[in-house]
Amino acid sequence: LPLYEVANLARTLRTLKDAGLWIVGAAADAPASLHDCAPPTPTAWVLGGEGSGLRRLTREACDVLVHIPMLGHVESLNVSVATGLCLYESVRARAAAAVGSSEIALPSISH
Repeated sequence: LPLYEVANLARTLRTLKDAGLWIVGAAADAPASLHDCAPPTPTAWVLGGEGSGLRRLTREACDVLVHIPMLGHVESLNVSVATGLCLYESVRARAAAAVGSSEIALPSISH
């Protein structure tokens, strides 16, 4: 998984959009649930800081905002945990779409 450090995130997100990627942001106050909104492809995920979330310009650059549904009262997730959940949901949703189902487990890995 390539990682890049950029000086201006909002400008970089616009460049990614121009290249055909969908920008999906994770925000606690987003109306759509991660589980109810299949991430479009190709996708660039944007997650904010723990507790503070996405900055205004970053939110505005997103095509879609989703929240991670949680039970009980949770202030925020560690950003690495939230990232893992979002990436897992992307893979799960793509696997489901490939076989025409809305519910599917990830394929097993053979060793």
